[in-house]
Amino acid sequence: MRRFLLTALLLGLSGAAGAAAEGAPEAAADAAINDPEPKVRLNTTLGNIDVVLFPDRAPLSVANFLRLVDDGFYDGLIFHRVIANFMIQAGGFDAEMNNREAPGTVANESSNGLKNRKYRLAMARMNDPDSAGAQFFINVRSNPHLDATSRKPGYSVFGEVIDGQDVVKQIELVDTVNFTMDDGSRMAAVPETPVVIIEATRLP
Repeated sequence: MRRFLLTALLLGLSGAAGAAAEGAPEAAADAAINDPEPKVRLNTTLGNIDVVLFPDRAPLSVANFLRLVDDGFYDGLIFHRVIANFMIQAGGFDAEMNNREAPGTVANESSNGLKNRKYRLAMARMNDPDSAGAQFFINVRSNPHLDATSRKPGYSVFGEVIDGQDVVKQIELVDTVNFTMDDGSRMAAVPETPVVIIEATRLP
């Protein structure tokens, strides 16, 4: 699947939020819930980004993210979409722009009261609210248009950067290009020099 998970952000598409998650094992959910403030380090080629997760507000998204971290899913993937004064997105492609498909999806949790504020993490998705899988983005400014309203679901916030904001800024300002995929489709705002997640690990 060489599709781009944040298309709905720019189109403002809406839909009904779902209630069930797919691909988030109970054991992973338990691991998230048992730690009230799990932390993860994204060791990138530009430095470390440390994040704290919010299992009390977004248990499904946090459990899914931690399972992928523990499985090494994010290791070797890049920040494949970078738009200054908006967000930086990762979790779907390696440095050769090969897609790494998520093993499952997770239900939308954007009605949890958490807003898409600067340095917060949220799940990327298609216009189906429950299509989030592995891709996530870090807001580099407050993006209230990504929040849930009474008329539409938003993008599920599940964590926040607590250290490495300077690294986030470096990524935000890298030079980007339009990349032609193998199938001829074009992906915009791809960093010219790949910013790689060398390893994603839990912090004590």
